[in-house]
Amino acid sequence: MQVTGTIKKILPVQEGESKEGKKWKKITFVVSNNEGYEGAEQLFAFEIFGEEKVDKFLQYNKESNQVDVDFNIRTNEYQGKYYTSLQAWKVYKSESINQAPEQSAIEDDDLMF
Repeated sequence: MQVTGTIKKILPVQEGESKEGKKWKKITFVVSNNEGYEGAEQLFAFEIFGEEKVDKFLQYNKESNQVDVDFNIRTNEYQGKYYTSLQAWKVYKSESINQAPEQSAIEDDDLMF
């Protein structure tokens, strides 16, 4: 699946350790667009897991960037409750027609993971 919009918020990086002793790192970022009912704002909170992926995301992205986000929807069950998250696997500068021509011509800065 894919969403196009503006990075509205990048939350602080979270780090921890699993029960097996493996270290993990994740970041959550919020993308908004006006593709809701009658042009209403929609918000999407995406997660990225993995130290290398998080570092790459932070290197190439900042709040107010126009981006396309490719993602998967994932649901986990824990003690009878279900939790759904949007797992981003590719984030890159948007090529939308609303951008200025000089912005849409930039391809070298795309973040792909």
